[in-house]
Amino acid sequence: MTEPSETVSAAGEETAATMLARAARDWPDTTAIIVDDARLTWAELYAEARQWARALRGAGVAPGAHVGVLMPNCMDYVRLFYATGMIGAVTLTINARFKDDDLAYAVHHSDMDLLFIGGHALPHMDFHAMLTRIYPDLDIWNGGPLDLEEAPRLRAVYNLADPRETTWPTRETFLAGADSVPDARIDALIASTAPDDHALMMYSSGTTAHPKACMITHRTLSMIGQSFAERFELSPADSVMNPLPFFHMSTMLPMAACRASGATQICTAHFEPGRTLEQMEAEKVSFGYLSFPTLVNQVIQHPDFKTRDLSSLRFLHTVGPADLMEKYTRAFPAAQYINAYGLTEATGVCCFTDPRDPPAEATQVSGRVFDGVLAKAVDPTTGKDVGPGERGEIWIGGFCLFDGYYKDTDKTAETLVDDGKWLRTGDMGYVSTDGHITYDGRLKDMLKIGGENVAALEIETFLCSHPDIQIAQVIGVEDDHLFEVAAAYVELIPGSTLTPEEVVDHCIDQIASYKIPRYVRIVDAWPMSTTKIQKFKLSRDFSREEKIDPKSRARAS
Repeated sequence: MTEPSETVSAAGEETAATMLARAARDWPDTTAIIVDDARLTWAELYAEARQWARALRGAGVAPGAHVGVLMPNCMDYVRLFYATGMIGAVTLTINARFKDDDLAYAVHHSDMDLLFIGGHALPHMDFHAMLTRIYPDLDIWNGGPLDLEEAPRLRAVYNLADPRETTWPTRETFLAGADSVPDARIDALIASTAPDDHALMMYSSGTTAHPKACMITHRTLSMIGQSFAERFELSPADSVMNPLPFFHMSTMLPMAACRASGATQICTAHFEPGRTLEQMEAEKVSFGYLSFPTLVNQVIQHPDFKTRDLSSLRFLHTVGPADLMEKYTRAFPAAQYINAYGLTEATGVCCFTDPRDPPAEATQVSGRVFDGVLAKAVDPTTGKDVGPGERGEIWIGGFCLFDGYYKDTDKTAETLVDDGKWLRTGDMGYVSTDGHITYDGRLKDMLKIGGENVAALEIETFLCSHPDIQIAQVIGVEDDHLFEVAAAYVELIPGSTLTPEEVVDHCIDQIASYKIPRYVRIVDAWPMSTTKIQKFKLSRDFSREEKIDPKSRARAS
C-alpha cells in the first residue's frame, strides 16, 4: 500500500465543518456551489450554514442526534448537511425515491430525532402526503409535541418551501430559533466534534428486504475528498458538473473534493440534458461527473450537444461496459475519460482512473485505488488471496472503510472482516500488484448455464458492442435443458428498430453458443434505485413463445 500524502493525512484530522471554514477563509469569493439558478460563495455558504446550525440548536438538536433530510436537490439540503455537522449531529440522507415502506423503515430504524422535508419539487414529489399516509396522526398534528408510536424518537417534522403548509413547522419557524443561540456556542460545538464522529448515515439499497444504513465518519469523508482533489489536481479554477442526488455518495464525494480544493460544484434538482449542456458551457465545466450511462446518453443525444462549447472539459466520468465507454471517448474527444470503482461502504469511490495512466486503459480497467487504500482479490469460498491477474472477490482496506451498519452487528461482521481491516465488497474482479482494479460483475450475478459459470457482465459487454444497443442487462432464467439460460433486457439507441431476433443473430458465431441469450426484451425504462438499475426487479417470467433458438436462427441464415 502506498501511504496517503501529508495533505490527505492532515484532512483526516478535519470535519466537514472545519474544512468548510478553511474554504471560506481561503477562497471567500469563489463560487462554492450552484443548484439550478441559486449559487453561494464559500464565505456565503459558511455563514448560512452557521445560521442553520444555530437554528438546529434552537430546535433542541444535540451532538449525536440523527437529523433526517428528505428533499430533492436544493440549497437548503446543502445548508442542512453542513449545519448538522457543525453541531456534531448526524445527517441521515434519505433516498427521495423511497416508497412508503422503505421510508417508514428508515424513519424507525435510524432512530431519527428530527426530519426536514421540502416542497421544492411539488407536485412531482409530495413528501407531506407521503408522511401522512404512513403516519395518519400527522394529518391532525398542529406542530406541537410529536408522539408517534411507530417513530418514538421523532420529535418534529419541518416542512420547508411548501406554500400549502399551515400547521407543521416551516422554514420561518425553524430559522427563528437561531436567535436564541449565540455564535460562540457554534464555535464550541465545531471544536468539540471529532473526526471519528459520524457525519453521514446513508441507506444503501440492494437485494435485501430493507436498505442498510451505512455509517460514515468525518475522517473518511474528508480524506477521500482530499484524495479525489489531488488525483485530478482540482483548484478554485475548476467546476464539477454533478447532477446526481445529494442522498448518494456520488454527490457527497465530489462535494468533499470541492471543499478540499475550492472548486465549484454544479447540481440540479431535476436532470434536464439541455440545461446541463447550457451550464457546462456557461460555467466552463472542467469535470463532467455524470457517473452513469443513463445520464451521459441523454447529454450526447440532445440536439444542442454538437453546438455547445465544451472545450473547458478536462475529464468525463462514467462507468459501464468497455464498448459503451469507448463510444463516450469518441463523443468527448478533448476530455480524458475517467473510470472508477466503489461502493457506499468504501465511502463512495475509492478507485479512479489515474490521469497519468495510458488513456486506452481507462475503458478496460476501473482505475487505481487512492494512496492509503488497500485492494486485493480473494477466493470467495476459501477466503484465501488469489494471485495478480486471477479473478476473485474484491476486498478493500485502508482509510476509506465505513464504520459499519447502524444497529446490525451481524451484517457488519460479515462485511468488515479480519478485525475490521478488510471490506468484503461482494464484487468480482482482478487486482494488480500496484492497486489497479478491474471490475468483473457481482459475486451473485453469475449464471449457471449447462454446468458452466458465466458472468452476466460478460454477455452485457458483448451486447453493448452492437451499434444500436445502448444498455443491456442480463439475468438467468430457468431452462429444462441447460438448467439456466441468459435472458437479455436491452435499451436501444433512439431511432433504432432492432428486434429480439436480430439481437440473437448478433451473438451467433461471436460468443459461445451457450452464452447466447434465449430471451430478449426491448425496453425503454428500467427499475432504478438511486442511479443504478435494480436488476433483481427485472421479471424472470418469460413465455415459451418468447424463447429464441440460436441454432434455428443460424440454420435459417
